[in-house]
Amino acid sequence: MARVVVDVMLKPEILDPQGQAVQRALPRLGFDGISDVRQGKRFELEVDGPVDDAALARIHELAETFLANTVIENFTVKVEEAAELAAGAEK
Repeated sequence: MARVVVDVMLKPEILDPQGQAVQRALPRLGFDGISDVRQGKRFELEVDGPVDDAALARIHELAETFLANTVIENFTVKVEEAAELAAGAEK
């Protein structure tokens, strides 16, 4: 079993009111020096079997048609390495 991560973010030209609200709140909470915040979504997909080119193409299609609104959002697809998965399980 493998994990594939799809990160979805608003395109840079799209306003991000949630990110702006977080950015404005940070100094009040004592977190200075943060000049911008963008909020996004992260999807972790557990995949049965190997993540080959065909599986990645299918996940890319899933992200493009279901997970992201590609008019206003960009997305990236990456496979997490076995070492990263093991480290996450220990936490």
